[in-house]
Amino acid sequence: MTVTVRPAHTDELPEVGELTVAAYAADGLLDGNDRYAAHLRDAVTRHREAEIYVALLDGREDVLAGTVTFCPEGSPWREVAQPGEGEFRMLAVSPAARRRGVAAALVGTCVERSRELGCSAVVLSSLPVQRGAHRIYERLGFRRLPDRDWSPYDGVELLGFGLGL
Repeated sequence: MTVTVRPAHTDELPEVGELTVAAYAADGLLDGNDRYAAHLRDAVTRHREAEIYVALLDGREDVLAGTVTFCPEGSPWREVAQPGEGEFRMLAVSPAARRRGVAAALVGTCVERSRELGCSAVVLSSLPVQRGAHRIYERLGFRRLPDRDWSPYDGVELLGFGLGL
């Protein structure tokens, strides 16, 4: 199984948004009226204000297996990155493409992009219930950064993770 990661094409953005919502919903992270779903679905704005990457399996350009949003300095999508750090958000893998290395490939692209930009680290936030994602991050060398834990609004706590480069 070969995973290829590349920048998203403009005509793929609606599919990127739907894939992101479907992945979060499959993990029980959204309910039917969740306003965050609209935020996840808005890949057009993310594409304009950050960098969106997609993953393909075995070179199939017709099926997106996953996506991630990379937030370089200056992007309004950054949440926990400090100057000189890269950040990624909204890592999503299609339920049908899980356990095939898609998430690791997408994270790897964000790490490489951070290196290209001369960043000293790459950081992210994750919900405490996303233990499967935490295992992937830790396997890739990320460590918990409790000083980056934060809450975007009441009832939602996010954990910080980072990888020094």
